[in-house]
Amino acid sequence: MQNKLTHALMLMALTATFALTTERAQSATPPILIHGEAPVTLTRTHTPGGTQPEFTGITLMPGRGMEVQQITAWFPGKGEVHVLASPSLAQSATMLNTRDTPNGDLGYRLGAAFLFPYPNRIRGKLSPDGKMLTAVWQGRSILLPANNVGSRPGAERHAMHGLILKAKMTDVRMTHTAEGGTITAVLHCGDFGGHWFSSSDLMYTITLTAKNVEVSITAKNVGKASEPVALGWHPYFALLSKDREQARLHIPGSVLAAVDNYDNVFPTGKLMPVAGTAYDFQAPNGKALGGQFLDDNFSSLERTHGVVVVKVLDPEAHYGVEIDGLSPEIRTVQVYAPPTQSFVAVEDQYNFGDPFGKEWGTMNTGMVTLAPGKSTTWKVRLGLLQP
Repeated sequence: MQNKLTHALMLMALTATFALTTERAQSATPPILIHGEAPVTLTRTHTPGGTQPEFTGITLMPGRGMEVQQITAWFPGKGEVHVLASPSLAQSATMLNTRDTPNGDLGYRLGAAFLFPYPNRIRGKLSPDGKMLTAVWQGRSILLPANNVGSRPGAERHAMHGLILKAKMTDVRMTHTAEGGTITAVLHCGDFGGHWFSSSDLMYTITLTAKNVEVSITAKNVGKASEPVALGWHPYFALLSKDREQARLHIPGSVLAAVDNYDNVFPTGKLMPVAGTAYDFQAPNGKALGGQFLDDNFSSLERTHGVVVVKVLDPEAHYGVEIDGLSPEIRTVQVYAPPTQSFVAVEDQYNFGDPFGKEWGTMNTGMVTLAPGKSTTWKVRLGLLQP
């Protein structure tokens, strides 16, 4: 009896030791870091027995300009779904930490990257080594990274999608509420090492509730000279059915910016009415994408109660997303949708492509001029639909 009791006590001790060792090993697993910073996630539980879709979470990357890595939602009969076409968090970390460019260009290949001080493309005089270009605004020159180029022979290198793709945030804070919560953060951009006209601070507020995800970014000129700025983002909205041809898109834009081709995607300065063309997505329920390629900038945006309402609909999956541009400064919507992919990128932004380009003449290209001490706010809200 004594031997059995001793054996049992030894077994219990070994089991406890193994459990403690396992717990320590698990707790010792290094956290995922992206550009040296841990991602932050805000979550909420969907309403038990709910009959309407609800947002349930958002994950952001403070080491990458607060880029949205993923948004999750719960749909009746489907469970939790991924709103954005994006790799897993671990895959995103590997991709961004080990395979990215010095400018951070892989950031706008997944999730939803924020773009500042310029979304879209800027052309200029290329440096002899092809790495930088000189752009001119109101007689003032600036040197920008020539971080993008088309794939065709003779394609022109250009600057694209801003300078915050690898920026690290400060003062990241999370507040939980009964409905969800809010994340705030600050980015002190400076003048990007002399690559912009003045110094800027960005203040982020991201709010999660059952009905909406809302993102607000305020840019303030904290320097001593006036500067042109524009804000935007690059979100890849997933098509859950993977059947891209039946997916529908609604864009309340009556004008399209003509481009030289779909490799450079440089604007020609001509604005074309979309009515009666393949680019007319103005119908309330949109138009099926079919096999149409899109990398286009829509403008003359109709607003509903002051809001630019874009819809990505996936009827086969009984799923959809509404993208509401809330800021009056949002003048254009860039849409990127290759036929071979099951996503639609909907980019609410202030500006037209190549906003400093001579092709526009004296037209207002959407860049906001901030005097020292002045600010501008970009604000977008997401909602869920069941077509």
